Amino acid sequence: MTTIKRKLFCEISPLTYAISEKKCIFIRSVKNLVGLRHLAKTRQEKNLKYVIYRHNSLIRRRLGNVNMELQENKAVNLGLAAPKINKILIRPGETFSFWYLVGKTTAKMGYKEGLTIFGDHTASGTGGGMCQMTNLIHWMILHSEMKITEHHHHDGLDLFPDFQRKIPFGTGTSIMYNYLDYRFRNTTDRTYQLIVYTTDEYLCGELRADSPQRYKYHIQAEDVYFSRENGVVYRNGKVYRDKVDCVTGNHLGRKLIRVNHAKVMYDTEGLDIREEVPSEEATV
Repeated sequence: MTTIKRKLFCEISPLTYAISEKKCIFIRSVKNLVGLRHLAKTRQEKNLKYVIYRHNSLIRRRLGNVNMELQENKAVNLGLAAPKINKILIRPGETFSFWYLVGKTTAKMGYKEGLTIFGDHTASGTGGGMCQMTNLIHWMILHSEMKITEHHHHDGLDLFPDFQRKIPFGTGTSIMYNYLDYRFRNTTDRTYQLIVYTTDEYLCGELRADSPQRYKYHIQAEDVYFSRENGVVYRNGKVYRDKVDCVTGNHLGRKLIRVNHAKVMYDTEGLDIREEVPSEEATV
């Protein structure tokens, strides 16, 4: 006997989806008001003294057959959003919220149609491309002593072939105004500062602090491979975060932060794919 999975309210129609989305936005807005005093909102033009981590991200990337016009529009969108993050201080006890600082990305504010991810496929939407900024910020925060409190993935999907990849697959973010946010909390006794800006080619970031960290972190991927399982190709791998004492250089520990088993959504021709061994053969 087969069971029919009931659709969620938001899955019934575009109207019910819009209603659900507005409800989620309203709930998050109320929560922001309640916790307003804990959200980072102070800027300081002068850079804090110590650089914790730097990273640059190429803005125009070839993502499969995605229209490059969406990449050009993304450059505009990132250029509009970056000043709203740039120079922000995250003081002890404060929480950084991406959407609280950036706000809604509307056409009225100059944002253009950019690449978005909807479910298991690509789409376009006003303000698209903001994931690249939260990806950059997340990568820097992984190298800090702060605590990530809200982080959403494009779970289980490998949407684009690699193009000049510099950071491990699976360390990206998924956001949607304003209820899918990217947040982290400063649980230390030092003040941090985010520097974010764009050039013609890159989205650039720095994480600074008013005192040096005692520890540094290295993030790396291991056991990375593609597999074919029941005719479907998956990207596999594990992402680890190593902790090192800045004074002694001693390795203090390793934490598994991500296990990837993501369905590949693009043409797999040319990939080195490990064929799954049928279970009956594996027992011979």
